[in-house]
Amino acid sequence: MKILILNWRDITHPQSGGAECFIHELGKRLAKTNEVTLFCGKYPGCTLEDEIDGMKVKRMGNQFSLYLRAATAYKKHYFDLVIDDINGVPFFSPIYSDARVVPVIHHVMGWEIFKKELPMPLSYVGYFAEKSIPKIYKNQHFIVVSESTKKDVSEMLGVPKDNISIVYSGLNIDTSASVPKSDVPTLCYVGRVKSYKRVDDIIRAFAKILEKIPDARLIIAGRGEYDDLRTVANELNISSNIDFRGEVEEDEKVRILSSSWVCMMASMKEGWGLGPMEANICSTPVVAYNVPGIRDSMKDGETAYLVKDGNIDMLAEKALKLLTDKEDRERMSKASYDWASTFTWDRTLQQLLEAVDLVEESGYKYSE
Repeated sequence: MKILILNWRDITHPQSGGAECFIHELGKRLAKTNEVTLFCGKYPGCTLEDEIDGMKVKRMGNQFSLYLRAATAYKKHYFDLVIDDINGVPFFSPIYSDARVVPVIHHVMGWEIFKKELPMPLSYVGYFAEKSIPKIYKNQHFIVVSESTKKDVSEMLGVPKDNISIVYSGLNIDTSASVPKSDVPTLCYVGRVKSYKRVDDIIRAFAKILEKIPDARLIIAGRGEYDDLRTVANELNISSNIDFRGEVEEDEKVRILSSSWVCMMASMKEGWGLGPMEANICSTPVVAYNVPGIRDSMKDGETAYLVKDGNIDMLAEKALKLLTDKEDRERMSKASYDWASTFTWDRTLQQLLEAVDLVEESGYKYSE
């Protein structure tokens, strides 16, 4: 098959995240038996054409114009399949492609996230573009990454549940760089630093933890702007206990996750909790808000403690329980690894192909 993948970024983009990882891992496996082209936006210093893991990569336009560029670049009668990855703003590929379209949605952004992440009037544009998805992709079979996203796509966008299949994300983190748990009680947040991730809530919870465990440490690592977080830490007078690590390489990420006693998350919502799953595969339990995406990837009481959304006191309380109860922490550490180790990318691709009835056409063979 000739397959076109549409995504606003590719894995090399400086702001790539979980959605780009999902698409890349599926694309490179499809490329073993198919001709795969990934279309995405440009970024400073990139090449316009590339080949990565067997996929042809073509980059055009910025985060706004690439949608129009895709429509003009790809006409009918060429591709057999279009995998249309929707990150809030859709590509509207059914309008200009006569190939079969498989729309992929990681999470429905909704007005609250558009309002936080985009300035006016772009927030309105993004919101109304997202709301138009059921009309443009009418009768298409949607792929989502969690039960929560399926619920949102059905209830918020009005897509019939029979037209939605769940395909769970895999993990490709290399745990060979793992290290023993730190001698000092250590917590971490590893992920992008964005407003909807609410990393400031983690810092406020950590301040309460320090009242009980004065020598505790918090590591915050990931791409993003840290000035506001440093301001919060300074106001709480806890900066000396926080290591603002910034963006880190994969090996360093594994060392942080594996050495930490607890990983903390405070997102408003996720499509699928890739960050907490990476903590779990490093044998680290999670304390997080009970929000869409996180509640799907975590097993409350086994691999994580999930607390009421926005309750910083409970966030701190459950983290304290894990930090002070060694038996409970070790129980959850083992359960975390056992759970996360079952999620592989080969299984993810098999689920996707089965969901859209393309196993035979793809030429892909899956074995346990």
